[in-house]
Amino acid sequence: MANLAHFIEHWIGPFWLVLWIVWWLAALTSKRSIQQQTSGSRMLQSGLFLIAMLLIFNIGDFFTRGWLVRRVIPHTVPWILTGAALTLLGVLIALWARSILGSNWSGRVTIKQNHELIVRGPYTFVRHPIYTGLLLGMLGTSLVYGLARCFVGLLVCLLGLWLKSQTEEQFMVQQFGHRYLEYRSRVRALVPFVL
Repeated sequence: MANLAHFIEHWIGPFWLVLWIVWWLAALTSKRSIQQQTSGSRMLQSGLFLIAMLLIFNIGDFFTRGWLVRRVIPHTVPWILTGAALTLLGVLIALWARSILGSNWSGRVTIKQNHELIVRGPYTFVRHPIYTGLLLGMLGTSLVYGLARCFVGLLVCLLGLWLKSQTEEQFMVQQFGHRYLEYRSRVRALVPFVL
């Protein structure tokens, strides 16, 4: 079991990297954008996401001393396996949501040509299931690594995705009006029946 835990710790970062590469390659099939968020809001959200990734994955070994590298989750096999399971579940939710969106998806907040309001699949349960999946996956990865910096990164990621979801909500109300307002009134944003 200890070997499995070590394997997970070593390969969880490259796992996310492969996911991002596949994710962005799939973006090549997206519809043409006819409206997009301002570059300022895009830069803020992207900056927060970059900071979150630096904290969670310690890219560039920026964090080697201080309270950010304090272990807050025990370095034990049950925690690592739980984290790996949550990471996998979160990634599967995000991929499912991304596949349901199809060519309506974009890395930035946009309105696409012939944009559709998607309310099936995981969008039945939450309005932003990609974000739900990503946050669940990042929580799992934070449990695997178990360091304070990971959980700070998770909070930064949550802030960035919350800001992005607010921009998306404005675009969806503008594009779909009453249909989106009705959908928003009955479906939670990130956690079914809760948030």
